[in-house]
Amino acid sequence: MTIQQGDQIPEATFKRLTSTGLIDVDTSTLFRGKKVAVFGLPGAYTPVCSEHHLPGFVKQAGALKEKGFDEIVCISVNDPFVMDAWGKLHGADGELTMLADADGAFTRAIGLVVSLPTFGLGDRSERYSMVVDDSVVSKLSIEKSVLDHELTSASCMLRG
Repeated sequence: MTIQQGDQIPEATFKRLTSTGLIDVDTSTLFRGKKVAVFGLPGAYTPVCSEHHLPGFVKQAGALKEKGFDEIVCISVNDPFVMDAWGKLHGADGELTMLADADGAFTRAIGLVVSLPTFGLGDRSERYSMVVDDSVVSKLSIEKSVLDHELTSASCMLRG
């Protein structure tokens, strides 16, 4: 079942590459006591993700933080090395937290898995964005197609 507004974020652990190596980031630490802008996408280096979705959040990071977000998180079913390199390529370093849901456990737990064999991809994430307030989803947007990005953009999140 797909996560809904008002639901608690499920327990999961992500991988993140830092300057000191790989670290685990668990959902309880990530979301407890914070307002977090989260966006999930099908894959690093894919066209819509690279041309629109990630760059939009990088560009609007300052405005989102001014609006009260403590952190901006990008999640994809990719490995942490790819997420780190892709984030650096787009200027996300220091602005966004790039998290790898390497085995897709979080994406499955929130019910947003999509299989994309037409694009040469297996199970990935639907394109979504959510506002998480102290571990509870207060806003959730899911695109009808992974090729769309308007409902889940940083600009849309800023509009409320």
